[in-house]
Amino acid sequence: MPSRAMPDSISMFFQGFDLAALNLTLAAPEIFLLVMSCVILLLDLMVKSPRRTVTFSLTQITLLGALLLTWLTRPGSLADLFAFNGMFINDRLAVFLKLLLYLVVLLTLAYSRRYLCERPEMCKGEYFVLALLATLGMSVMISANHFLPLYLGLEIMSLALYAMTAMQRDSAVATEAAMKYFVLGAMASGFLLYGMSMIYGATESLYLPEIGMRLSELHTYGFASADLVLALGVVFLVAAIGFKLGAAPFHMWLPDVYHGAPTAATLFIAAAPKLAGFALMLRLLVAALPEQQTDWQSMLMVLAMFSIMLGNLVALAQTNLKRMLAYSAISHMGFMLIGIASTQIQTFDEALASSLFYLISYVLMTLAAFGILLLFARGGFEADELAHYKGLNQRHPWFAAMMMIVMLSMAGIPFFVGFWAKFYVLKTAVHSGFLWLAIVAILFSVVGAFYYLRVIKYMYFDEPDAAAAARIDSGFWIKTLVSLNALGVAFLGLFPDVLLLLSRLSAISLLMMRQYY
Repeated sequence: MPSRAMPDSISMFFQGFDLAALNLTLAAPEIFLLVMSCVILLLDLMVKSPRRTVTFSLTQITLLGALLLTWLTRPGSLADLFAFNGMFINDRLAVFLKLLLYLVVLLTLAYSRRYLCERPEMCKGEYFVLALLATLGMSVMISANHFLPLYLGLEIMSLALYAMTAMQRDSAVATEAAMKYFVLGAMASGFLLYGMSMIYGATESLYLPEIGMRLSELHTYGFASADLVLALGVVFLVAAIGFKLGAAPFHMWLPDVYHGAPTAATLFIAAAPKLAGFALMLRLLVAALPEQQTDWQSMLMVLAMFSIMLGNLVALAQTNLKRMLAYSAISHMGFMLIGIASTQIQTFDEALASSLFYLISYVLMTLAAFGILLLFARGGFEADELAHYKGLNQRHPWFAAMMMIVMLSMAGIPFFVGFWAKFYVLKTAVHSGFLWLAIVAILFSVVGAFYYLRVIKYMYFDEPDAAAAARIDSGFWIKTLVSLNALGVAFLGLFPDVLLLLSRLSAISLLMMRQYY
């Protein structure tokens, strides 16, 4: 029987397909996360304990395994950088962010353990599997070198986070928050896709480094006809990034989701996705669109200024601690954007390093703040109102001191890590010639210090009322972890050089990759 000829499109695909170029070893952490998510989902069917100790333990082991695999597969040469035919990159920046990501998720789930056990509708295997899948999506985003894995990672992360927000199905507030998150998240995904389609239409490529090279050629040979399409594409991309980071004016979802979601889910949303959002911004703007820097730089400056102003001003009126931390997050993302917006040729590594340093500092402070909040939460009591912390020093002086460290650091008071984070970002802005932006940021930082100091005033100078957070049911190890987390904020404030050096090395790796391309 005569063989049928293979269709041209399929034969072309297999002719260009190189199995060796897949280099699956580099994606071992992501593959491990995916496989273990499926295994845990199946094994959880046999777990009878309502505390889900086996499921929780396997989830933590999975994250430790992914962390170990990420370290073992760190690049040793340029040949070890790419997988999946160049669609996946494993540079030093990706390794550093993924190690941080797995560590943050480990701590997040550890802090949330008792909170989940006291709420049977949340302490299910599905919650832990969703956490792993969200982590998988973030990890793919961090290593994406192509529009396709970038978008796939974003959607995997987002869909898992929507479901985690709605885990308390009997709570109307949580359901409303999940719906808002889903609708606005879908809109942001549409912005991202539309922006990608415009960039693809102008460059005919989906590979991020190739886009940068083709844009350079277009500008070299004077093809100005693509400028409008590129400018519109950049606008949509920046809007999508602004949503994922929670920067104003794309912040509408953030206060409602922080407030309405269960506190364990709020902690997850507040910390880990910021690392993936930062990687998304660097890969899309800094790595793929350096030729459009004038466009996205000015837009990021506007987002940064609006975020700092709106976040600090609206936070003054909040009486709910979770909503206050939401508007605080908007302000902090504004500061982080200042570093990226201040990127110049002569200050490239300084700008990216200061932004990464700020991001890590913020994530560390957020973990500590929500960790302390989760210590006082119990079944039927969220401990999320500012009034709940009145007179805390009289009942729990140690954790009042830990919360004070976190609040002082978030306010940028010397000498905590939050002070150095703001200092390095503002220093970069001044060195890059954006003195006006640094002055605006300093002025609104002074305004923002009020609502952080108000929390300290409640804890140390007010009498506790009947609704005050009085009892801690968490075990010794969780108390120790939260305490070490808060003390780490103080320690890094005294010795910030190590974290700054790691941030600078990661930033330099991105610069080296641009030169390599």
